[in-house]
Amino acid sequence: MSKHASSPRPEPLPADITGAWLRPFLDHLRKERRYSAYTARNYAQAFEDFFHWLRSAQRGEGGFDVLSPRDVRDFVIEAQRRFDRRTLHNHVSGLRAFYRYWMQRGRLERNPFAGVRLPKLPRSLPKFLTEAQTAALLEGPLKLLRNKTLAAPEAWRDRLALELLYGGGLRVSELVALNYGAVDFDTGSARVLGKGRKERICPLGATAMAVLRKFRDEFAKKTGPADPVLVTPRQQRLSVRAVQLLVKKYLALADLPMDLSPHKLRHSYATHLLNSGADLRAVQELLGHANLTSTQVYTHTSVARLKEIHAKAHPRA
Repeated sequence: MSKHASSPRPEPLPADITGAWLRPFLDHLRKERRYSAYTARNYAQAFEDFFHWLRSAQRGEGGFDVLSPRDVRDFVIEAQRRFDRRTLHNHVSGLRAFYRYWMQRGRLERNPFAGVRLPKLPRSLPKFLTEAQTAALLEGPLKLLRNKTLAAPEAWRDRLALELLYGGGLRVSELVALNYGAVDFDTGSARVLGKGRKERICPLGATAMAVLRKFRDEFAKKTGPADPVLVTPRQQRLSVRAVQLLVKKYLALADLPMDLSPHKLRHSYATHLLNSGADLRAVQELLGHANLTSTQVYTHTSVARLKEIHAKAHPRA
């Protein structure tokens, strides 16, 4: 998030820079690395900001291959005045990926953003729903169905989307990409293609599978291997944005905080598993995290919950 949202929007990138440098990189992110449109957009904004900084600092026409370590430090220092720390980290991550891409193709010789020191991020615990809040959220679609304010196909589709997010711990991008051919109805699991095209097997849970079978048998019009599980009334694949709006709708219905996102159901999934005694390594594999440190953040919420129980129940707490 920018610190100065009212600052004027910079000039568009020159067409030759976009065509020669940015577009091939973004195509690589989307088509080969399978990055989300959100990440690709953020990396494009990072490149645009960096390019305008190069021009304003009079470091040559583009100047991608002549940056010194001091230049990069100057860029980071100046960027801190305009962006918060998380945005700065995201921008540098995007620029590091940009240089890595063009180095692999022999167009640039080194990556000036490799190893650059950045201000530390404030440590924040992931937000999650309690089990009771989760139950209230998941009940929303059928509540609307009973009230006759939502048709049965949409109600069961919405219920299915929520159950898969929570029951399988899926990312939203993984949810909307899910096809019937990826679901094993015998084992109650799904093959999911996550970040970096890394495939994993996700147990979906008995409840989610029961909802999926009902939706497939009673409401789905196409259930071939390449057909999407979640579709619009016009039988088009549901978009990430549609799922985000869907979750907001049922958060409001359950009187839950509106700043919660679909990803918070994934946080809730991980936290509830750990609270119930699941092994940390197993949760790492279920979430598809490359590093255990990404999973360990959920242990803090689990420990906090245990301390709360201890404080209420132990005579010496």
